[in-house]
Amino acid sequence: MRIGYGWDSHAFKPGVPLKIGGIAFDHPTGLAGHSDGDVLLHAITDALLGAVAVGDIGSFFPPGDPRWKDADSAVFLQTALEEIQHAGYRIANLDTTLVLAAPKIGPFAEKLRERVAELLQIDPGCVGIKAKTPEGLNQDGVAVAHAVVLLEKLDDGDGLERMAAIAEPQQQMDDVVRKLVGRASPKPTRKPAFNTDDIT
Repeated sequence: MRIGYGWDSHAFKPGVPLKIGGIAFDHPTGLAGHSDGDVLLHAITDALLGAVAVGDIGSFFPPGDPRWKDADSAVFLQTALEEIQHAGYRIANLDTTLVLAAPKIGPFAEKLRERVAELLQIDPGCVGIKAKTPEGLNQDGVAVAHAVVLLEKLDDGDGLERMAAIAEPQQQMDDVVRKLVGRASPKPTRKPAFNTDDIT
């Protein structure tokens, strides 16, 4: 098992579309950034990359590189997924916390959970989305995201184990059938009413 932790923050800026967790929000301000400013996907990407010790989002997608100007952060997430798969791991579960004054995340939490799960190709039940307000932190103009991911190793025998798990019930059924057939009485043979050898 491996654990990865990611953290990111972006300031709110007028005239910029707001995108969090791969979902567009109707909000007067968005998150400034070289890409689309998706603070949640950035934190998750860093958590995944950190879990397999291959660097961070900046080492893969430098903010000064014009190729990533206004880029969809789902691209970053896909690269991180490829890295963990190449390292021989898969996601067991993910937990995240957003810290922002607005918009309220609660009404959108389930939608966010489903979208993040879709991007990560895992079950929504393996994704946690929580939100807090920055009470007392003087950070109303900023959105912060924290992400923790747990990875599990993909063993070479995983495929064989899955095949064995499927085959085992069938084998058990075959054994039961053989036992039942073995216990069955042999089919009686009908004897003739008279001895045919005595016919003259």
